[in-house]
Amino acid sequence: MSNKFLAKYIPSKETIRHNKVLQFLGETLFSNNKIWHFNRSSVAKAFFIGIFWAFIPMPFQMVPAAIFAILFHANLPISIALVWITNPITMPPIWYATYKLGCYILGIHQTYAIDFSKLLDFDTFLPTFLSIFVKIGKPLYLGSVICGLLFGLTAWVLTPIIWRLCTYSKWKQRSRNRKNKKNK
Repeated sequence: MSNKFLAKYIPSKETIRHNKVLQFLGETLFSNNKIWHFNRSSVAKAFFIGIFWAFIPMPFQMVPAAIFAILFHANLPISIALVWITNPITMPPIWYATYKLGCYILGIHQTYAIDFSKLLDFDTFLPTFLSIFVKIGKPLYLGSVICGLLFGLTAWVLTPIIWRLCTYSKWKQRSRNRKNKKNK
């Protein structure tokens, strides 16, 4: 993979510096240069961290992704960007699939009927939401952790392989270009 390619799609240091959600980390973000470098190891770790946290159903997934990126010296911008695999459009199908996986693993074959009208009423929202969460929370989180680990580990293993293939391809291309220049 090319540093230029990655840098084009990943948020800059300044963009992250001005993100209000991550300001509680202070200058820790900017004093550690390891989390800003694009190398095979830091990018592979970032893919694992970002994809893992993308699958975990929680608000502000960028915060634990940033903390883990700092702790494990992973590339911070990639970790944060990959969390957005789950966005308002992709969340429902991803989390439904992880819920179904969790139900399958736990042997739960019952589906729950949800009265969404109770979620729209201010007085009944919290009790209805809590009763739904108690019913679906365990299989949802189990499936989410399993999928996060599975897809994160897959990305962690494949990233260095793809990186090496791209590097080798560029090296071969430069070698061919040098030979062509000599032959002219």
